[in-house]
Amino acid sequence: MTAELGHYALILALIMALVQSVLPLIGAHRRDHTLMALAGPAVIGQFVFVSMAFACLMYAYVVSDFSVMNVAANSHSDKPLLYKFTAVWGNHEGSMVLWVWILAVYGLAVTAFGGNLPPVLKSRALAIQGLIGLGFLLFSLGTSNPFMRLDPAPINGNDLNPLLQDPGLAFHPPLLYFGYVGLSMPFAFAIAALIEGRVDPAWARWVRPWTLLAWISLTAGITLGSWWAYYELGWGGFWFWDPVENASFMPWLMATALLHSAIVAEKRDALKSWTVLLAILAFSLSLLGTFLVRSGVLTSVHSFASDPARGAYILGFLILVVGGSLALYAWRAPALKAGGTFKPISRESALLLNNLLLVVGCGTVFVAELYPIVLDAIDGSKVSVGPPFFEKAFAPLMAPLLLVAAAGPMLAWKRADLPGVLQRLSLAFAALVAVIALSYALHGGPIGAAIGLGIAAWLFTGAAVDFFDRIKLFRAPLSETLVRFAGLPRSALGTTLAHMGIAVLVVGAVAGTAWRSETIAVMKPGDHAELAGYTVTLTTIGESKGPNYTAQIAEMRLERDGELRGLMYPEKRFYPVQGTQTTEAAIRTTWFADFYIALGDPDEASGGVGVRLYHNPFVPWIWIGALMLVVGGGLSLSDRRLRVGAPSRRRASAAQPAQAASAGGGP
Repeated sequence: MTAELGHYALILALIMALVQSVLPLIGAHRRDHTLMALAGPAVIGQFVFVSMAFACLMYAYVVSDFSVMNVAANSHSDKPLLYKFTAVWGNHEGSMVLWVWILAVYGLAVTAFGGNLPPVLKSRALAIQGLIGLGFLLFSLGTSNPFMRLDPAPINGNDLNPLLQDPGLAFHPPLLYFGYVGLSMPFAFAIAALIEGRVDPAWARWVRPWTLLAWISLTAGITLGSWWAYYELGWGGFWFWDPVENASFMPWLMATALLHSAIVAEKRDALKSWTVLLAILAFSLSLLGTFLVRSGVLTSVHSFASDPARGAYILGFLILVVGGSLALYAWRAPALKAGGTFKPISRESALLLNNLLLVVGCGTVFVAELYPIVLDAIDGSKVSVGPPFFEKAFAPLMAPLLLVAAAGPMLAWKRADLPGVLQRLSLAFAALVAVIALSYALHGGPIGAAIGLGIAAWLFTGAAVDFFDRIKLFRAPLSETLVRFAGLPRSALGTTLAHMGIAVLVVGAVAGTAWRSETIAVMKPGDHAELAGYTVTLTTIGESKGPNYTAQIAEMRLERDGELRGLMYPEKRFYPVQGTQTTEAAIRTTWFADFYIALGDPDEASGGVGVRLYHNPFVPWIWIGALMLVVGGGLSLSDRRLRVGAPSRRRASAAQPAQAASAGGGP
């Protein structure tokens, strides 16, 4: 009965989405406040019914109701409770319910916190959200029903993919979805603004917090996924430019560009048409990622489905949404009035250059992502585009971006004093030169890695100098410095922390890629291996039993200069239900490096076991830098200016006639 209740709840949610998408849109066109007011109840109704469906599906997993096909295919009675919960979204059907639920959460948030939005804009934005929800609910009910029954019900289930039975994967998909779906909000505001034919600073202020929230979620989700791949897959790397990794990276790049462009639109009433286009493209790339992961055109541990019928529906929906929104943009964007002008040397120009580099970088990833797929569709040719291409094509685009990121916050709006900015950056330039020279002297190359570290030092030092100048550190009494620090907007603190986080992340990525060392050996108890000045000794190999797996566990002694640095326990797990093995790497982390051990397969000839050892310098800085990005974004989001929202358009419009009368009347 629970499954049927969940199915009916999805149908009722579909009806609510239909009401939300049609009636408020008609009401906005007619300026009918009664119809526009229906958006709120429809949003609440959709949220309630999707929540009911999601709860019913979760209940079926928790109680191991194997009469539900989705539960039987992705769960097992012996599976730990945490992974029964996460299995709900660890499959295609359940993940689509999660997608629609998050979409309903965003709609509910706009309804609850959008009191200062103009009624017409709000109703149109919620109607666009309703149309998106309508499309995905039709998809879920028509091709991906999570509540289909099995008769007779099996005694037990097939279990979840063992690679997904991990705490990192418990939270990685929901965070990514909050980012993917969150980009629907700036998209909805962009389409509503195009229909209205009006984009102004108030509109940009409304768009910024939703974009920032989606960006934070994407950042956290991508980082968590990278961390999971690092310790779970046993290959010792943190990023492989996997096609599904790229599918989440492209919306992140576009959302980053949108964030910076919205600042210009808000502060200077410029780049309005460009900001609208970025909002459309960011969500379009989210839909593209959904298509790639679920269509079967990509093969990856991240993929959810390989059903061409589902892929065809999503492709059609993608064409409809992207094609329709771009057609509307082509029709309405030329009518948008140009905003404030600015000089080539100004903060606006720096942010525009930031946008261009991010978009070109995203385009590079986009072409490399789709080229093998298109070529395969044309003549069946098989081509792979791997890390060497991205390292040579993408990385050089990011170098000037990081250089600009340090200088941008120091530039004035409209017109900046370039000599003054360069003088303020003298310490950053010294850091750049010193780090390049030191890195090359210590490692002797590659020179690209040394330059990368130097640019990271430039960005970190530049962000610190700008922050210290704002609070007049060492240039004013300590009491004044503390007062200025307390009065600093949280968005300024967030920007500084985020830019520093990027610098820290770059150090970890560059050093961990360029100077990683590894060795592969076949070892028996008592054998030794040497790597990066460490001695690793295999002491014992044993067996253990988990709740739904058996494991081979090795005890490894890690020593340096004869001193014990720790005991490490890498595992090789076997899941009998699916007949699958997974690697559980053992990682010893310090502030400056990871020592990483992964077990391989047994070697029958020698009676030993394969062992892979990695020494990854500065890799922990990747996670530290990503955490700084997330915290910096959170600080910016908590800024009162974003929480209060934009000033009311109505008040601004009412003030204009009074100002005109005052200017035209009297002597």
